Amino acid sequence: MDFSTEEGGVFENLLPLDGDDREKVYIETYGCQMNFNDSEVVASVLIANGYAITSNINNADIALINTCSIRENAEIRVFGRLDVFAQIKKHKPAMLVGVIGCMAERLKDKLIEDRKVVDIVVGPDAYRELPTLLRAAEDGQKGINVLLSREETYADINPVRLDKNGVSAFVSIMRGCNNMCTYCVVPYTRGIERSRNPESIIREVKDLFDAGYREVTLLGQNVNSYNWHEPNSPTKQTTNFADLLEMVALVDPRLRVRFSTSHPKDLSDDVLYTIAMYENICNHIHLPIQSGSSRVLKLMNRKYTREDYLNRIAAVRRIIPDCSISTDLITGFCTETEIDHDQTLSLMREVGYDFAYMFKYSKRPNTKAANKFEDDVPEDVKTRRLSEIIELQGKLSEISKRKDLNKSFEVLIEGESKKSKEHFYGRTTHNKVVVFPREDHKVGDFVFVKVTNCTPATLIGNIVKE
Repeated sequence: MDFSTEEGGVFENLLPLDGDDREKVYIETYGCQMNFNDSEVVASVLIANGYAITSNINNADIALINTCSIRENAEIRVFGRLDVFAQIKKHKPAMLVGVIGCMAERLKDKLIEDRKVVDIVVGPDAYRELPTLLRAAEDGQKGINVLLSREETYADINPVRLDKNGVSAFVSIMRGCNNMCTYCVVPYTRGIERSRNPESIIREVKDLFDAGYREVTLLGQNVNSYNWHEPNSPTKQTTNFADLLEMVALVDPRLRVRFSTSHPKDLSDDVLYTIAMYENICNHIHLPIQSGSSRVLKLMNRKYTREDYLNRIAAVRRIIPDCSISTDLITGFCTETEIDHDQTLSLMREVGYDFAYMFKYSKRPNTKAANKFEDDVPEDVKTRRLSEIIELQGKLSEISKRKDLNKSFEVLIEGESKKSKEHFYGRTTHNKVVVFPREDHKVGDFVFVKVTNCTPATLIGNIVKE
């Protein structure tokens, strides 16, 4: 699971106009890229049923929080936002408040019983029911649907894009997870794996390209296990992730293709050769390791050893020599020793990650780790180990960026720099952010940028001719 956090936004032309009498919905999103994509599905369902989307909660008739349960801090933030919504609702008693997503699935009873501000609770597989539940809530009933599905993929729903740049988009290719890592709530909040019909994926990607989008990121809890079985096919035809990746790349050579997240046990050479074959598939793989200790990995039920993981890294280096690699790391997992911690540090040095998402282990209720293992690493030890991991990754990230100095990269312009309207930002094929003077270009253009400097987080350069 990719733990990078996104927060909600809206496409400006979806905002209600003056005099628009449709009920207005505000959506706030926390958690992973999949949650952000789910918010776009929710927006599509609601607009199709006569609602409008607003970016201002003070104008909203309905406020929805799309939630994440992957870490305790994410849930704490959501409860804090609900307190804010409660204050707003004092001045707007008719406003409905809903909690949707993974946290809704996991904490449905607590949300309804302890948080009187919450009117509806809807899990990730029940978004089609939102209009019905909202109507029930308007009549004073609490609306709840957190049933998990073995079939729902929302393949027939064209997500309403809530991003503002109109350049890059997320495309969900599957839902759920079968891996049952002992620390993770995802299988319990999103259900079993089910892959989406590839024809519907390609149709969505083509529609995005025709609408001016120039980059798509294929999403799944474990994209490598994507496997579509054609129903009623006499040949029992299947489409795996390598097949799908090629199909998406062939939509148009001007379309950049990314994906997230890969599970090391399922990253096949076929996928790597497909990446190497097509220039428009970006040379970046997010490959979570979680721990450098085989003993801890076994406790986590990750289904690979340190050696297995390093073999996959070697395959990436062999088949795609110019590929960047990022990862997820959890420190302080149950029974983790100093030796285990040192093995994580040594593996980081051996791989030389370009960047990483790094966290302290937090016990998630009802997972196997919470039920079977003792969370026995003291908090101060977790904090110290995390600091050491962050410090090392900072050095590795700096080394990675310095390797790019004086090199030129094709960059898709994604928007204005946060610090200066005179500068644009975009990402290289390696998923590194680069900032450069805008000159006479516009968002959505491809430009070549020569890197002249860097900060710990960003490349800095100038546009050059091809």
